[in-house]
Amino acid sequence: MTAAEVDAYIQAQPEPQRSTLEHLRSQILAVIPEAEQCISYAMPGFRVNGKVVAGFASYNKHIGYYPHSGQVFRMMMEDLSGYEVSEKGGGVKFPIDHAVPDALIEKLIAVRMAQAFPAG
Repeated sequence: MTAAEVDAYIQAQPEPQRSTLEHLRSQILAVIPEAEQCISYAMPGFRVNGKVVAGFASYNKHIGYYPHSGQVFRMMMEDLSGYEVSEKGGGVKFPIDHAVPDALIEKLIAVRMAQAFPAG
């Protein structure tokens, strides 16, 4: 489970998904550069201290972002207005041809990291 596997996943996608995923990957790594890239649940994931804290997948009509915690979206529904969030809180859909706002990625990761690694 390496960055090379994530490279292969992204390279196997058609455009515009490929470019959107490459950008999303760089956004995630800008926030958590220490993350180990992996494949988790058959999709690219980003692991910190053994816990997957972010992931994404490509689909025909959208890009899915997965925080690997159903609690993240519940805390961020106002931030996610305008996007389709799965009923079970597993993923959020983004357009295949538009970058996700940096501030939204930063907040998604910050909320997940706070849950995964509570201070104290």
